[in-house]
Amino acid sequence: MRILVTGGAGFIGSNLIKRLVKENHEVWSIDNYDSGTKNNHVKGAIFHNEDICNKGLWNNYSSWLNQLSFDMCFHLAALPRIQPSFDNPVNTYKVNTDATLNVIEWAKRSNIKVIYAGSSSRWHDPYQSPYACFKHMGEEIFKLYRKVYNCNFEIVRFYNVYGPGEIIDGDWAAVTGIWRRQIRDGKPITIVGDGEQRRDFTHVEDIVDGLYKIAMSDKNHPDAWELGTGVNYSINELYAMFKKRFNVECVHLPDQPGNYRETLQEHDDANIKLGWSPTDQLEKYINNLK
Repeated sequence: MRILVTGGAGFIGSNLIKRLVKENHEVWSIDNYDSGTKNNHVKGAIFHNEDICNKGLWNNYSSWLNQLSFDMCFHLAALPRIQPSFDNPVNTYKVNTDATLNVIEWAKRSNIKVIYAGSSSRWHDPYQSPYACFKHMGEEIFKLYRKVYNCNFEIVRFYNVYGPGEIIDGDWAAVTGIWRRQIRDGKPITIVGDGEQRRDFTHVEDIVDGLYKIAMSDKNHPDAWELGTGVNYSINELYAMFKKRFNVECVHLPDQPGNYRETLQEHDDANIKLGWSPTDQLEKYINNLK
């Protein structure tokens, strides 16, 4: 298959591309390298420095994207974090919703299957943050096109992804990446709020396996596939794992808006219908960190 991955130079995208190349697919990536990096390039895939917000890329029939015949698209490109979205809601909407419509229209016109990275924030109040709201809107647009235009679209929701290649520096780092940076820089770990908020941490290899199974299956989900382990840990429990491994101290910061009390896989349809079997690798992963 010829497959397009948006956000292919990012954390999840590059891990997915490794799997796709291993499975002998022809893989093309679009990434503007805002959070992705050329260090994530995978041998055997073709990487383009492009912005998904560029409507001409999708609509110009003479662009390379429209000159090729793609079988499938994984739409992973997004501004992925809650807290930065408060500072720049306009750009968050532009990337996470408006640009998503570019992908949808292109796929509809070319009859391409799309696997869209939604968000587990769907299960919380979507008006708690610009990120949650605009990712929710993206899901709703995919559902609209699926119903009205009979498009072959699947939605996938991730839960607190960690693993090799995770972002460590910059605004897009998640909690394990932030803590790895703080340890590297000789600083104490920062815990937001009381630390009793719980998270379903899912290894990126399991995420990739779930994405691949969804892509290669002819099964459709009426809502969205959930890719979580079904096990969650408090941030304080996560800190205990880091303290055991690195003997590092922590400091507490005031709670932040949009900081959910709990994330946990809502249903196990991917496990039952696709044979997806995630494993709880969190403590092993932390113990093996350098």
